[in-house]
Amino acid sequence: MPFDPTIAAIRFGMGLPPTIAPPASVDDMLTRLAGSDEIGAAIPIPTFSIAQPSPEDFRIATRARNAVRGTDAEAAAEDVRDALRSDSREAVAEHMKASIARAVYTHDGFRERLALFCADHFTVRATAAIRRHLVSPYIEEAIRPHVAGRFADMLVAVVGSPMMIVYLDQNRSMGPNSRSALRRDGGLNENLAREVLELHTLGVGGAYTQDDVRQFAELLTGVTANAQRGGFFQENRAEPGSETVLGVTYGGDEDSLDHVNAALRDIAMHPDTARHLAQKLAVHFIGPDPENALVVAMAARYLATDGTLFAMYEVLLADEAAWSPVAKKVKQPFEFIASSMRALGVPQAAILAASLQQVRRWGLRPLGVMGQTWQNPVGPDGWPEDDENWITPQGMAGRITWSMQAPQEMLETLPDPSDFVYRALGPNPPEAVIFAANAAETVKDGIGIVLASAAFQRR
Repeated sequence: MPFDPTIAAIRFGMGLPPTIAPPASVDDMLTRLAGSDEIGAAIPIPTFSIAQPSPEDFRIATRARNAVRGTDAEAAAEDVRDALRSDSREAVAEHMKASIARAVYTHDGFRERLALFCADHFTVRATAAIRRHLVSPYIEEAIRPHVAGRFADMLVAVVGSPMMIVYLDQNRSMGPNSRSALRRDGGLNENLAREVLELHTLGVGGAYTQDDVRQFAELLTGVTANAQRGGFFQENRAEPGSETVLGVTYGGDEDSLDHVNAALRDIAMHPDTARHLAQKLAVHFIGPDPENALVVAMAARYLATDGTLFAMYEVLLADEAAWSPVAKKVKQPFEFIASSMRALGVPQAAILAASLQQVRRWGLRPLGVMGQTWQNPVGPDGWPEDDENWITPQGMAGRITWSMQAPQEMLETLPDPSDFVYRALGPNPPEAVIFAANAAETVKDGIGIVLASAAFQRR
């Protein structure tokens, strides 16, 4: 099946905007992805290392408050902590606005979709409310720079990130025979090792055993994080001696982060990792039942190119199934809101200038109603792929309500529904949607009908 610019914009991007031309070809899509991250530079989100307020800010404020408990100075110290909490809430909104503005105004929609996909693959969730604003900076630092590069580099960055370390309790892990464990209570925590093997690399059913999990967890001891130093390697916590993971022995004489990273890079190049990534990408972009031949071809290309994700995308986009006119997937709630705002052409300045209350009305709260609370999935396996998780009575009610109410809050003048139906759905929208948009009693209703239609909800 031939390349189709409308399918390219909707299935592999963030939708059709009124002022940005859709991709002209697969080469066009790949050339943009291979280039610099222009929208990321134009609408920046701070990396974890420089995000404010930092974990160290909270640590200092908490210690200061604790030092003056029961004195006249306690109220003032508590005010400092409250101000940091307020700054944290504001930062969550700022990062969400930037994420939406990128999606609405990018010329490289495939990059935005891949960043969402990879962030979900390496899901983290804030372990405390005061850390919620650090999820976007984690993605910005550990994931986004690698979406078109080598998967091993992304894996190493993620495992070394304080967000992942704290989320999966790696900061509580220490080798049973380590110097730290011998001085005080403490032991091995297998969470990070298990999730890396089961979710992030080899996949459920991959060629690993419980002994591999245990040995990998012992190898990971020493990888830790705190508010002052971020992620770092602490030799005192490391289990002495060597560990054997998937038949390869690491370490021995000296405990070092180099041994951990060597194992991560080897695991990234395991054939099961290649197949797991290929299957997830094909399911996410094409449908729940991708042809095995496509998955095999993507995995083979990955292994032949030293684990380069870009090479897998080339195979994916070259497959006929990529351009099938049948839309087999439902947009997840964030994609729905972002693609709606892109179709409406909500001004970038208005998105970035939105107040915290506005962001809550058209972003944070609706996402929760639709079942995708912003950057807060239930578990480390991220958001579900199956349509039935998104097409629920409550979820559909949330999408319809958003379609009918949010656009008129964002735009002073709504577009004519008879034009908008083509703007949002491309040159060949379903006749039923054209009829309904033209027959709507009000402009507001017509816009809502198009956005709430099954045709717009799918990609």
